[in-house]
Amino acid sequence: MRIRFLAAALVLLALAQTAPAQTFRPFTVKDIRVEGLQRTEPGTVFSYLPVKVGEVMTEEKAQQALRALFATGFFRDVRLEVENDVLIVLVEERPSIAQLDFSGFKEFDNETLRKVLRSLGLAEGRTFDRALLETAEQELKRQYLSRGLYAAEVQSTVTPLERNRVGISFSVAEGEVAKIRSINIVGAQAFSEKELLELFTLRTPGWITWYTKHDQYSRQKLTADIETLRSHYQNRGYLDFNVDSTQVSITPERRDIYITINISEGEKYSVSEVQLAGQMLVPRAELEKLVRIKAGDVFSRERLIESTKAIADRLGNDGYAFANANAVPQVDKAKRTVAFTIVIDPGRRVYVRRINVAGNTRTRDEVVRREMRQLEGAFYDASKIQLSKSRIDRTQYFKDVNVETVPVAQSPDQVDVAFTVEEKPTGALLLGAGFSSVDRFVVSGSVSQANVFGSGKFISAQVNSGKVNATYALSYLDPYFTVDGVSQGFDAYYRTSNASSLAIGSFTTKSLGGGIKFGYPLSEQDSINFGLNAENVKLETNPNSPLAYINFVNQFGNSYSYAAATVGWGRDTRDSALIPTRGHTAKAAVEIAGGDLQYYRGSLTGQWFHPLSRTFTLAIGGDFGYVNGAGGKPVPFFKNFYAGGPGSVRGYESFSLGPQDAVANVLGGTRKLVGSAEVHFPMPGAGADKSLRLSAFLDAGQVYGENQKFSVSDLRYSVGVGLSWISPFGPLRLSLAQPLNDKAGIDRIERLQFTFGSAF
Repeated sequence: MRIRFLAAALVLLALAQTAPAQTFRPFTVKDIRVEGLQRTEPGTVFSYLPVKVGEVMTEEKAQQALRALFATGFFRDVRLEVENDVLIVLVEERPSIAQLDFSGFKEFDNETLRKVLRSLGLAEGRTFDRALLETAEQELKRQYLSRGLYAAEVQSTVTPLERNRVGISFSVAEGEVAKIRSINIVGAQAFSEKELLELFTLRTPGWITWYTKHDQYSRQKLTADIETLRSHYQNRGYLDFNVDSTQVSITPERRDIYITINISEGEKYSVSEVQLAGQMLVPRAELEKLVRIKAGDVFSRERLIESTKAIADRLGNDGYAFANANAVPQVDKAKRTVAFTIVIDPGRRVYVRRINVAGNTRTRDEVVRREMRQLEGAFYDASKIQLSKSRIDRTQYFKDVNVETVPVAQSPDQVDVAFTVEEKPTGALLLGAGFSSVDRFVVSGSVSQANVFGSGKFISAQVNSGKVNATYALSYLDPYFTVDGVSQGFDAYYRTSNASSLAIGSFTTKSLGGGIKFGYPLSEQDSINFGLNAENVKLETNPNSPLAYINFVNQFGNSYSYAAATVGWGRDTRDSALIPTRGHTAKAAVEIAGGDLQYYRGSLTGQWFHPLSRTFTLAIGGDFGYVNGAGGKPVPFFKNFYAGGPGSVRGYESFSLGPQDAVANVLGGTRKLVGSAEVHFPMPGAGADKSLRLSAFLDAGQVYGENQKFSVSDLRYSVGVGLSWISPFGPLRLSLAQPLNDKAGIDRIERLQFTFGSAF
């Protein structure tokens, strides 16, 4: 006869609090038997039992066993029974999940949903737990809320299957995305509400919000917008500015959101005095130059923070890694002035014991370390550490680069510097298609690896086929051919150019060539490069070609082999290579060719960027070129300069400016002068999204023939607006220009011009 002394764990726990514990006579376990198992191994159950055969079983050990077995999550019910001193463990297993199905989901693909559920413990093959199912439903709802779908309804259905399994299906009615219908700022007097709302990322629906999604509410974006609003006021003197409250409401049908922000502007303050105090290990005069807010200025939190940071950074350059500059205010509310005492605490001067690199699983340590300018064993230098971080980032081998200064335990004068990198794929296999107003439809493909075997070397093979230009090229570059940073590489290519569809005279060239190149860094921003290139060119003309072209072929033939040596200098101080806002670039190059073709060519290009405000950037650029024949030979006409079109003087047809023959074929010239002034600003409605920008520009330029006198009056001008979009499918550039002084019957106008490329 079996004597049952314990029931299910839930009953046991309930009875433990409402009735005296059941007692029984302890016994010595003769055997242990497990019943009810289907998938779980008996050994798993035995491992959780606090008693073994031959040991004494007590009530306390029975309770421990029940708690342990329930805690595994494998069992729906557990009972312990005893029969003739044999301990019997009866279990009822939880079902396993046989399959997961999804219906109605449009915002998320099935694979993404499976990953989310797997992270919550809900996946095919795992034990089913209803509590986890409820958690999964809440997580899916949260994901929909984050995308503005507040009306989304998520339901789950559990279907029992054979062999103690279940199928789980999730269905959703997503509804429509809730849109922000109104944002109100209550209490604004110094600035108009419209002006303040322009600072926000969040906004009401507009013509571009289908792309930016800025009309969908996000708590994180609202928090950031409120901080931007606070900075706007405090940078303009409103020291006591405060956000009193924020209300976000949604209509009952969960489709419209209304945001109200109540603010108190306070009074406008000016700065009465700025003093330095504390321990100044750098001459006071030098530190005072770093203070960017002066007596009499309107209070600006931004300039005050810049001042304290500049002082701390300056001390950091001398080894004071933990220097601190704290601004202590003295506010005079009656006079509406504020005085600041910047207290300087340099801390202890430290040197770098060790530099550690982490996260580079594929890239060799030396590829990272060779970019560092801070040395181990030297005094800590904040400027060199930041320069090292910037140089590592510019290699473009890493998605993210972080640097941290770590004190050394029991050594107050030492620190370790830890660089942590997150690698990104540096190889690419691309097939591409694009369209431009020059090449028309273009098909391209390339295979490249910018970090071969983690060595930092670059190799690529490229195919580009367009109506005007077609290129097949192989390139290699070792950026550290020597430990001093001398780069070395080579190029091999086959290129064809067909000018029959352009404004210039008709001709075709087929070029086969290659060369080697070296680069040498002069400083962190300057470098010089040298190259030697050999090329064979086959030139073809036709009856429609200009007479000058035909005469050139008659005199010098249509096949040329020659070599060219180049030397160049470059400087780059831009803050970003993709979307620069400050800094400049400059390049100068000289090419000297000898052989069947003899000429020398020089070029000088540059761009200067200056921020006019937080969102407006002024860009001024120039391009000058000069080419002349050598050895008594004329300049090959296919080495002439051309101007007009995208990247040159917009509004004029590509390659259309310059000398022409009697039948209006553009011949190109030996001198080129092009300049532009452009103001870049965000697309209205796009907020702070810099990938989509507009611009207003003024272009000027002209090409002059060999015997043509240079005259400013010959320059062609145009004004217009441009659009640049770094889209997920590739960069798009579009311009709409109006020529200002075009000559009828001479100049060829093309007001709308664009280029677009994509990878797939």
